[in-house]
Amino acid sequence: MDASAFSRRLPLANFSRLVQSVQRNCDIADARHARDMTLCNYLLGMREFYRWEHEVPLARALPRKELGSWIAEREALWDGLQEGDLGRLPLGEANYDAFDVGAINAALVPQGLVYGGGYGRFGKPHFFLAQLERHEQRQGIELIFSGCEYARDLSALPAALQGSTVFLRRDALRRWLWDKIETWGVRKADGALKSALDCYGFPTDAERALERMAEQEAETLILHELGEAMAGPLLGAAWRDLIASFTGRRAETLARAVRDNLADCLSTLPRLIEREAACSIHFYFANFEGLRASLFPMLDCGYRDWREAGNLDALRAAALAGRAHWHEAALRLLRVHQRNPATAEKTIAAWVEDPAALAL
Repeated sequence: MDASAFSRRLPLANFSRLVQSVQRNCDIADARHARDMTLCNYLLGMREFYRWEHEVPLARALPRKELGSWIAEREALWDGLQEGDLGRLPLGEANYDAFDVGAINAALVPQGLVYGGGYGRFGKPHFFLAQLERHEQRQGIELIFSGCEYARDLSALPAALQGSTVFLRRDALRRWLWDKIETWGVRKADGALKSALDCYGFPTDAERALERMAEQEAETLILHELGEAMAGPLLGAAWRDLIASFTGRRAETLARAVRDNLADCLSTLPRLIEREAACSIHFYFANFEGLRASLFPMLDCGYRDWREAGNLDALRAAALAGRAHWHEAALRLLRVHQRNPATAEKTIAAWVEDPAALAL
């Protein structure tokens, strides 16, 4: 992205240098972790990243030759950065550690900017710098909404909870939604995603439907992050220790699936059901897959019952049962770790192949 153009729009003297510093940290994080993705997800991610960096409109086809050359250049850049150290961020006369998010935002928010920095799945650092849209409070949690992004890494997470703050990245959300829509368009299969797209009105006005979808699904993401905040006190600091103890991906994937299901039963699903938010319920199940779905067949049965009969009772019952079940399942993982930290990861990873042992 052209940092000089942004610096003319936003009143921050060292904006260009700040953008370059954040982007370099993003590139270092990608150099270390991006190629750990599956090939399919990697190529999809690189397409989306190219579109963002070159400001290509969402509906415009990408130039294949230029995209291929750019991927090769980006990989060459990463090769030279893998051993690099994450840099400090310059703000006025001070320099801040890349993870000192509170102090950095104390300086940036008055300038109409917001910064995010933290660790995601499998220990990957994530950073972004964006235009601040607004911030508000809900249930004791600060919600920060951002728009146009000036620096970011390959995996732009649309929403994340950090401490007592939820970051909702509207630009990343729109791009994530568009990728879902574009991928579906290849085969146009029946199912939950088609139902969601029909519900939002994509067949008649795709542009307007995308904006409506982005607005409503932003609320779904917020509900999930609020559920994560509710799950935190139930599981305590021991949960962070559990995640940090894993050396491979399988056990962490299962643990996160359990906690995601708990968060959704605490917050996301009850609110969507209460509001009878049909479009969002369809979209929720369009993304209900992998271990989360394997662990929770009762919920999928509830969704099918609603689709076929229009009755939310089974879905409501599954969400209610899930609150206690996933809380106990998470505590079970913690007990496994507390009893024998040396063998806990192997035990938990084995449940990936036998999810029925934890399933509801």
